[in-house]
Amino acid sequence: EYTVGLYNLGNTCYVNSTLQCLHSVPELKSSLMSYPDAATGNDIDQVSHNLTLATSNVFHELDQSFQPIAPTQFLEMLHKSYPQFAHLHNNAYMQQDADECWDHLVNTLSKTITTKSRVHCAKSGENCLEDAESFYSLKCHVSHDVDHIYEGLKRGLEREFWRHSPRLGQSAIYTGQAEIDELPRQEHKYLYLTVKFERLIWKKELSRNAKIPQKVEYPLQLDVYKFCSDELKQKLHAPRQMLGDPGNVDSTLKTHEKGSSSTQSEVSSSATAEEPYNMDIDEVELCIPKKKLTGLYDLHAVLTHKGSGEVGHYVSWVKQDDGKWVRFDDVDTSIHTEEDILDLCGGGDDHMAYICLYKGHMSE
Repeated sequence: EYTVGLYNLGNTCYVNSTLQCLHSVPELKSSLMSYPDAATGNDIDQVSHNLTLATSNVFHELDQSFQPIAPTQFLEMLHKSYPQFAHLHNNAYMQQDADECWDHLVNTLSKTITTKSRVHCAKSGENCLEDAESFYSLKCHVSHDVDHIYEGLKRGLEREFWRHSPRLGQSAIYTGQAEIDELPRQEHKYLYLTVKFERLIWKKELSRNAKIPQKVEYPLQLDVYKFCSDELKQKLHAPRQMLGDPGNVDSTLKTHEKGSSSTQSEVSSSATAEEPYNMDIDEVELCIPKKKLTGLYDLHAVLTHKGSGEVGHYVSWVKQDDGKWVRFDDVDTSIHTEEDILDLCGGGDDHMAYICLYKGHMSE
């Protein structure tokens, strides 16, 4: 009835959990089904093409098979594309970070989201534009005083850095609060936002990563309205009203925000999700009346981790069409409830959310 599992080929749970989450995106599967066997276009290198084709093949196997499958070809292509995942220790694959695998695979399948930032120097009062790094997702900062995803997202959008101040004639600290200036649009097909929990911190004295097990609650429906620019909020207002006024998320956020004494300015960022390798949208889809973005996103999949900052195990949890959730633990699968999914917020030594995949909630 549901998708089958994937064999662990030796510390490859990070691959399996990433694949199961991305396989749950029907728009991505649709694009990969029409992906050509031969690379086309000057901007597509053969290695990236092979990895994309391997992804298409493993998705097809997951859809057709009644027994667990071994993603051997995909793993081989992943190693060729990103050799760091092929590192061995005592003749066995080393454990890897699912977040890194997710980023690299998405980077191969799609183009980056670029941003422009407007930053402010508190000491001189200057404002200026600056290129910001490209990103595919929102980061949820995790620390002892963050107990909800909204506060974590707010912290994750804060920036502080040194740069030269023309007014002061010297380097000064600039601070900024990023804002979402554009959400993934329907014509791009991918209406998903990824939230990544920053649970790993580098311990210099130990020369290794440490994991922050802090409990950070997250909702089944995420509202990013608070983090949008004023211009985008205006665009979202009417569609939100059509849903029956989901309300301004400000009141929800104020419950979780701890406040900050730092001087912050607005930093605008532009986010667009584009189709991998210029895959065309079917003409039939263009005939469908366009729905509108609301700033609301429904939880679609969760990738969790159990263990320490250096070793552990990854598992994926994917929502099904019937509303049930399926846990994919390599070849093992089991059915779970929404309550089980919300319990993956951390605070103990069991599985806790590392990546949350949300799907856009649209209005007519």
